[in-house]
This record gives sequence, structure tokens and C-alpha cells, in this order.
Amino acid sequence: MKTYQSDQIKNIAILGNSGSGKTTLAEAMLFNGGVIERRGTIEGSNTVSDYRPIEHENGNSIFSTVLYAEFKNKKINILDTPGLDDFSGGVISSLYAVDTVVMTINVQNGVEVGTEIHFRHAEKVNKPLILVVNGLDHEKANFEKSLEMMKERLSNNIILIQYPVNEGVGFNAVIDVLKMKMLRYGKDGGAAEIVDIPSEHADRAAELHASLVEKAAESDESLMELFFSNDTLSEEEIRKGIVKGILTRGMFPVFCISAKNNIGVDDLMEFIINEAPSLSDMPAQVNSKGNEVKPNPAGPASVYVFKSSIEEHIGEINYFRVYSGKITENLDVVNSNNGTKERLSQLYVCAGKNRTRVPELHTGDIGAFVKLKNTKTNHTLNVPGNDWKYEGVKFPEPKYRTAIKAQSESDDEKLGEALNKLHLEDPTIIIEYSKELKQIIVHGQGEYHLNIMKWHLDNIYKIPTNFNLPKIPYRETITKSAQADYRHRKQSGGAGQFGEVHMLIEPYEEGSTEVNIQKINGKDVKISVRDKEEIDLPWGGKLVYVNSIVGGAIDARFLPAILKGIMEKMETGPLTGSYARDIRVYVYDGKMHPVDSNEISFRLAGRNAFSQAFKIAGPKILEPIYDVEIMVPSERMGDVISDLQGRRGMVLGMASEKRFEVIKAKVPLAEMNKYSTALSSVTGGRAFYTMKFAEYAQVPGDVQDAVIKAYAEEEEDE
Repeated sequence: MKTYQSDQIKNIAILGNSGSGKTTLAEAMLFNGGVIERRGTIEGSNTVSDYRPIEHENGNSIFSTVLYAEFKNKKINILDTPGLDDFSGGVISSLYAVDTVVMTINVQNGVEVGTEIHFRHAEKVNKPLILVVNGLDHEKANFEKSLEMMKERLSNNIILIQYPVNEGVGFNAVIDVLKMKMLRYGKDGGAAEIVDIPSEHADRAAELHASLVEKAAESDESLMELFFSNDTLSEEEIRKGIVKGILTRGMFPVFCISAKNNIGVDDLMEFIINEAPSLSDMPAQVNSKGNEVKPNPAGPASVYVFKSSIEEHIGEINYFRVYSGKITENLDVVNSNNGTKERLSQLYVCAGKNRTRVPELHTGDIGAFVKLKNTKTNHTLNVPGNDWKYEGVKFPEPKYRTAIKAQSESDDEKLGEALNKLHLEDPTIIIEYSKELKQIIVHGQGEYHLNIMKWHLDNIYKIPTNFNLPKIPYRETITKSAQADYRHRKQSGGAGQFGEVHMLIEPYEEGSTEVNIQKINGKDVKISVRDKEEIDLPWGGKLVYVNSIVGGAIDARFLPAILKGIMEKMETGPLTGSYARDIRVYVYDGKMHPVDSNEISFRLAGRNAFSQAFKIAGPKILEPIYDVEIMVPSERMGDVISDLQGRRGMVLGMASEKRFEVIKAKVPLAEMNKYSTALSSVTGGRAFYTMKFAEYAQVPGDVQDAVIKAYAEEEEDE
């Protein structure tokens, strides 16, 4: 295929609610761009974009797909993204690789939940956006209602470029208020016949044209001056204003299409290649050293990998965007994330699973590598001499968790390998091998998200698995001081074992200091601090180990062994077997034997003394608390708050944002199981939320009793 220069390349991501026609639009664009000779359909499971078996089975996009079209001597790189929020990772990574968003609106339903969510994703990364009202040939098409919803739920900066002449069955014409012409299409769509605007549409077209001129003038001071001088702008001047308005998100132009019938797609593509921003129009990327990376075609080669996948018969494929310079086959580069040297032996441009080998790609273009050694999503490849990297995609925090186990123990190793591959393809699937919980915990964006992951394990990797209720990573601590001593003695002929340890334990709080006078067996005893060690525990919190031995009661060489014994019990608390934290331990006395004392004796004595003291120190269970932020339509707020209170949630505050109420709360992780499903049920699918770990807090007494009882029953069963 032809090699395209930087000024001939446009990059778009197609976003929208599931069922809004993203994949069908992409198919029409590929057809118009000569990449395919025949348009496929979702029903026929033969589209270029949704080519994976799971997508055929479910009838919707699961992964983002890289495509391209060649149109009027320009190249449009297209990323077709999933519509369901469970697969938002593909949406967000695509936004990092493009300059413009094309948002599809299903004209029957108007602005749906997914539309609002995707609009927010684009807003967060400040991407220019074009709105496309699709399905205008449907008998239930309602363009005016959709337009009203767009202005109400998305932005006041909605501006019509087109409106339909005859929406509904038989739709074949639009009024273009930029060109001030009517575009009429044949039964097979494609290129439009351009005719004068019928008299019955003249007044509305003139009114909308005036609004467009005014909006275009607002985007540029020089255009505003021209507008005031001439009371209008030429088409060329309007287009200049549109370009600036789109770039600053001060304008969201609206187009009218029927992707299924290829009506209006040609005109949309023409607008994209002429008016949509390119890489050179966008703010420059900033690297890890804080410097801007200018999109310089003559600069040093630099690429960013925004997506990795594994394809049958090929293996790992890395999709990238060129941010500077030119990439050629056999170019030697360095992975700035891990220092690995890579040779780019093969370059491809992709249309779904179809790959075309190319000798080079220029600044702004999108392509794919195969057979790289150690490169994946979010990695930067530079020519030698540039050791910086790009910031990379910020994927959303997980919202759903489950435990997973292979049905056959012989598949455990295979399961681990498969899960790592699934994480490579979808970084929002996070795998946690929990030694503490003795479970593999899988985190994702929702129940459906992880069910799709399980489908891959069962059907692609052939590993039958079960989902189980995930355990909660409780923590144990103490609420008061306690003292214990323990003597370990063992005599079995020859050298024996002897070690005696006296210790006192108390709760530790950040910033607190040791107390010199402690009450032991009802008496005030002076404790001298000879030495101390503060240990930041891998699972959170601290252990402060204080050496208060006087008079050589225990030799200093045995103190590390005592600490080792204490740490063993810190890893298996007595209440639920969970990690213990935030404890200060004073070892203040003990006894040795000149022959029988050794490290193992003091390790066992320390472990048992600590265990005895812990049990009488008012032990308490701590549970993980999460910050939860929920965006919910105003009319459903009461139901959501009521549900949160039933989950022991504490509402911290509320705020309003674009017709949504934002509820901020703290909720125990134990109460968040399947919350995404419950929230969808309570709000009719219109609310969405994020959650992030906040802190550990004591559980209420009745909950603690239930947790301890459940743990005891589980231990008994085992």
C-alpha cells in the first residue's frame, strides 16, 4: 500500500453505547476506503472489526480493533471500541492513540448510558469530538428528540452540520448547512448527489447556517472581526472556525447517517480528512523527563504501544502510534520501560485480523509489530540515546472481584499462564495470587467482564474453571496491653532445647512513643528501651520490636530468632488467620541455658509468648474500607443511598454534575460483592461508579462474631 506522510493521516476512535452502530459505521468506512469489496453485518458475523468468536457469539464488540481506510489520497486510522462499560479498558487505551472521537448516537434511543460514560472518557483526556446520529432509516427514528437529549445530557456546544430531510423508512437525504446544499443518496448509499435545498427547508437551513457561522466565528478572534464586518463568513472561513472549534472542544458538530445503508458516511469521511485535527494540531506529548515531544517527521523515531493482543498462529501483536520520526523495518530501538533492545523486523498496518506489511510508517501513523521480545501495552520504544518514556494509559480501578480455581489441580500452571495472557490483552483484568487468602483473585470492571474472561479460559484455553466467593483480606490487631511469658523446653537425649521469653504487647499508633512504666501482673515495672526496630509490614501497618533486656537475661544473638517467631504469628492471626498489624512488642526478660539454648528454642518461645499475649490483648478484626464514588441520575439517588446504608456504607457527601448526583461514600469491601450488578438493577443501568482502597477500620462486634464463626467452620471442614 501507499506510504502516507504525516499531513495525510487522521486518527479517530469510534465510541458510543452498545448497539449504536460503531462497527457497522467502521465497516462502511472501510468499504468506501477500498479496504474491503463487500460490507459485512453484525447479524452475519462477518464484519472486519468483530472477528473474534466471542464477539460473534455475543453480537457486540469486546475488544478495540485497529482498522484503516484510504480515502481521497488520505489515510484514516480507525479504532472501533466496545460499547459496554465493562470493557472500558479498550475505550480508554484507544483514546490515547487518536486525535478525534467520533461518537455514534442511536437515533431510536438518543443519548444512552454508554453515550454519557464514553463522552466523559473523551472529556477527561480532552479529545475533540464529532457526533454522528445513526439509524435514521429506522421506523422509530426521532432526530429531534435525540438532538434535545444531546444538548441536555452532553453539552450546549452541540452544533448541526446536517439534519435529515426524511427520517424513517426510506431515509435518503440530508440538508448540509455547511455546504448549504441537500445531499441525496441512491439505494446503495455511497457518494451523494448534491442538489439545491428545497424551498420548504430554506428557512430552517438558513437559520441553522447562521448559528453555525456564529459558532465558527466564536472560535477565532480574526473570524469574529470578519463576521462583525460582513455579517457572515465564507464556507472556507466557516471551515477554518470549525477546525478551531473542534480542537478546543468548543464545538461538537453533528452528522446524520445510516451506516447500515452507507448513507452519509462518505460526507462524514470527507469532513474527517478536511476538518478533524491531526497529531500536529494537538498538544505535544510530554515525556517522563517533562519535555515536549514534538511530532517532527524528521526527528528521532519514537513510538508508543497502546495495545497488545495474542492472535492464533501469530502470537503477540503490539499496536503502536508513531509520535516522532519515521519507523522502518529492521530499525533497532530500545524499550525505555525495561531497557530491552528490540529489532523491528516486520511492520504492518491492520484492518482487523487482516495485516498488510509495509516498509515504513511516518509520524502520526498507527501500525503493528510482531515477534518483539519484551514489549507490551504502555511501553515506549525509542532509537538509542533517548531513555525517556510516555506517561501511558491510566486504566480505571477495578470494580468487581472473584476467586477463580481450575477444576483440575493439574491445570493450575496452565491457568496461571492463561490469566497472564488475558491480562496482557486487557490490562483492566488484574490477577492477584493471594498467599494470605489462599486464592487466586481476579479483579475486573464488572460481572459480565469476568464472565467473558471465563469464556476464554473454558473455550480458547480449554481450562475448565470455577468462580468462588472471594475471601476478604481482613487484618487483626489488639486494643489493649497484655503480658505473657513462655518457656520452651525439650530434652531428648544429648543436647536439648531451652528458651524462655517474657514479653509485653500494646497497640501501636503512628507517632506514638514507648512508655517506660508498664503494668505487669498488677505492678508498675520500669521498662528500659535498649534498642528498637520499626518494621513496615508488606500487608500494611507496622510492628515495633523493642529490646528491653537488662542484665544479659537473653543474649543479643537470640533476639532476631524471637522476632522471627513473632513474625510467624503476625502472618496468621488467631481470630481469622489473617495478617496482624500495628503492634508494639517489648521483650523485657527471659532465661537461657548455657548448653541447650539455641535459635530454634527462642523462635518457638517468642512465637508462643506472642500468641498468648495477643489472645488476651482485646484482639479485633479490621476490614478494608473503600472510597466509592457513584454518579447517579437525580431521581434514583434515594434508592442508591438506601442501598448503600444497607451495605454498612457511610455517605460522606453529595454534589451535582450535569444532571447527575455524585455520591461519595466509604463502604466495606465485604459489602461490595456484585455491587455493579445491584447498582445497575436499582438505577436501570444509568448509574456508574468507581472504587478505591481507603483504609482499614474495625468491624462492628456482631460482624466480627459472624466472621470468626465462619472462619472456625471453614477450618473445621478442612
